[in-house]
Amino acid sequence: MADNEFPGWHGTTIIGVRKDGEVVVAGDGQVSLGQTVIKGTARKVRRLSPGGHDVVCGFAGSTADAFTLLERLEKKLEATPGQLARAAVELAKDWRTDKYLQKLEAMLIVTDGTELLVITGAGDVLEPEHGIAAIGSGGNFALAAARGLIESALNAEEVARKAMAIAADICVYTNGNLTVETIRSGSSS
Repeated sequence: MADNEFPGWHGTTIIGVRKDGEVVVAGDGQVSLGQTVIKGTARKVRRLSPGGHDVVCGFAGSTADAFTLLERLEKKLEATPGQLARAAVELAKDWRTDKYLQKLEAMLIVTDGTELLVITGAGDVLEPEHGIAAIGSGGNFALAAARGLIESALNAEEVARKAMAIAADICVYTNGNLTVETIRSGSSS
């Protein structure tokens, strides 16, 4: 079956916003199959605490694939405590070279409160400009909105929430049921 014949799983907007010493990761709760909303309350933002070091992750793409990647990331973080960038690079290398992982369709936004990174299956570990990262079907809408709001008096969470509300108003695969996690630089359990 060709890609354009199957409606595919759509949905998810995840945004990470760094401002004034904190990083907020917010994600919507909608999961859609084609034109149908399957679930409106999915939780696509998680907090991991391997080795007592908090890391917040948001994922877009196939849920099963994302959970596989989160488990792998957690193992990488346990092997390199407190070194998010190193763990992310190791995960990206595995993702790009492992034949099983290459088939996974997901993207991750990860942060330890200091670093904010996007990890992709193409082997990329990206540190976004302006302290804002967004992925998923409404990611570009949320990113544009956050870029417009980042220099306002709003704090990181307010920027993320407003950007997600704008994305939800524009993208039919994004809703307003948010999961929001905040982490400060140097956070630990």
